Amino acid sequence: MSRPTGRVLTLLELLQSGGTRTVAELADRLGVEGRTVRRYVNQLIDLDVPVESVRGRYGGYRLAPGYRLPPLMLSDDALAVLLGLVAGRRAGLRTTERTASETATAKIRRVLPQHLARRLDTLLESLAFTDQPGEFAAPDAEVLLTLADAVRHRRPVSLRYTDRNGRRSERTLHAYGIVAHAGRWYVTGTDAGIGEDRTFRLDRLADARTLPGSFEVPEGPGPAQRVLSGFATAEYRHEVTLRIHGTVEQIRAHLPASVASLEEYEPTADQDPAPERWLRVHLRAERLDWLPPALASIDRPFVIERPAELRNLVVAFADRLASCARRA
Repeated sequence: MSRPTGRVLTLLELLQSGGTRTVAELADRLGVEGRTVRRYVNQLIDLDVPVESVRGRYGGYRLAPGYRLPPLMLSDDALAVLLGLVAGRRAGLRTTERTASETATAKIRRVLPQHLARRLDTLLESLAFTDQPGEFAAPDAEVLLTLADAVRHRRPVSLRYTDRNGRRSERTLHAYGIVAHAGRWYVTGTDAGIGEDRTFRLDRLADARTLPGSFEVPEGPGPAQRVLSGFATAEYRHEVTLRIHGTVEQIRAHLPASVASLEEYEPTADQDPAPERWLRVHLRAERLDWLPPALASIDRPFVIERPAELRNLVVAFADRLASCARRA
């Protein structure tokens, strides 16, 4: 939430406390000039908040007698604001920005009806974020809150889902958690119909309905790690196996967990047992053309185990670089 928007909320809170507030008082409380206060008042009037101007020596602004702000309903827009604030805090904002974000979240939460505030708390307890939140597009509010309730109380949930090929299906999911990753929202858990872990994009869910019963969450990785691992092992056209000489941090900087999985590599007796650490990298990709520049950017020795097509692409990429260098 931007700082001006937070100040408009603060202005509304000050006016709701009752009485007439002078422009000088409001300007001092908001830390702005008098003309800025007038601009904020006009924004409230544009939102159909009945702010009255009081003339005279002790004049200023007040709310129309008898007016109270109606409880905020948790629409998709309101939910988008709240999720954006939460995502900002978890993205590692500076202290002052984080404090402003928490204050704005509290202000919005205070005007929610009690039952919606409880549902919001349930949602926030059920969320997991990957390292890079990205730009958040909020999913359908009712679907998201229903899933959060199912996660918290370990209740099965019925989903109507459309996959990337347009096929529609109904699933019963034992949902372990809700995850925000790179601008999209996912729910992950066990598909009860097939007994396997599955992850579903929330924007492809047409409906979510809680079912009777309960389930136990199995031991293992948390929801965020389940989603990232699912991306790395999803079905794609090419299966790639590499050996890269470097640290986990060096590799992960260019091949994150959502793209590749890593494992220790032990050389066989007929291979050079170099003292440095080698890691085997597995990934799946629909296209291979992005991998040669990615491997070059890691700037560590590597061996391509498969596919042979990738070796040819790396050689061609190296030839292009060498050709460009010779032109200089």
